[in-house]
Amino acid sequence: MDNNMFEKGLAQRKATLGAEYVENVMANADDFMKPFQEAMTAWCWGFGWGDDAIDAKTRSMMNLAMIGALGKMHEWELHCRGAMRNGVSKEEIRAIIHVIGIYCGVPQALECFRAANKAIADYENEK
Repeated sequence: MDNNMFEKGLAQRKATLGAEYVENVMANADDFMKPFQEAMTAWCWGFGWGDDAIDAKTRSMMNLAMIGALGKMHEWELHCRGAMRNGVSKEEIRAIIHVIGIYCGVPQALECFRAANKAIADYENEK
């Protein structure tokens, strides 16, 4: 594994998802899951998020749209909190959900709104 890519990814992952969350995930990864966590941190967060071509706020907005389209609601809620850490406003989250509703259907938009309400409340309680 490229250790520099992992370290870059770990820093970006912590900045977006919160250091406590990431440290907990990494500490609780058993021998079965740990190689995936390390590779995903290097690849997704080091390679995928590690350049300056697109700012973190825009990447977060893209993630919400894609993860919402896929219907992966646990990840969507997690990335919704991360998006707010990266400067995405509630109004922008609402607009992203509207687009999800248009292209993926109203039921999926409703799922995103449910997850967003929880994520927004959790984020506001962190402050």
